[in-house]
Amino acid sequence: MSGTTPEAPRRRKVLALLAGGTVLGLGTVVTLAAWTDSEFATGTFTAGTFDLEGAAGESGSTPAFTQNETAPGAPLVFSVDATNLSPGDTTSAPFAVRLATGTTFDASVLVSSEATTGALTGLTYTLTQTASFDCASAVGATLVPAGTTLGTVPADTTFDLAQGAASSPGAPAYLCFTVAAGDDLVSAQTGTATWELLATSTAP
Repeated sequence: MSGTTPEAPRRRKVLALLAGGTVLGLGTVVTLAAWTDSEFATGTFTAGTFDLEGAAGESGSTPAFTQNETAPGAPLVFSVDATNLSPGDTTSAPFAVRLATGTTFDASVLVSSEATTGALTGLTYTLTQTASFDCASAVGATLVPAGTTLGTVPADTTFDLAQGAASSPGAPAYLCFTVAAGDDLVSAQTGTATWELLATSTAP
């Protein structure tokens, strides 16, 4: 007769069931789903573009716009030889500025005197806006009044520029510098005057 009792198989079955139950319990823990969901947001930031360009040339010609960002800048082309003036002479030169292609803001332009050299006694000037790149065209606005001492600019002398479309420059502002020689012009003197046109972007 074997030493195994009827209780032994029953105990093994119980242990087997317990073991199976343990495995089933572990499996249930592992397969529990964690429900998550995400949303993301990204901002892309690009600075606008701002660029001023100017043109000097003969009155009535087609302006060729270039960058003139440092003094002395573009030389003005006067109608009367500005190197051989006499009392009573008047000579004019056009200049134009515009906002370059790709500029994304309008601008306010401040006119100031950058520098003078030599002697300018007896010389005065006026600065006007004109209808075209021609000092003989209609005058739209007087920015600097006649009789202003050459080499000076009244405070807060400004005008506005508008940006162009995405693929074109803004409309130009045409300017005319007119210099007059008075009776007190000193013979054989020579000098230069330089103006700065400083454009500042304005809110769109």
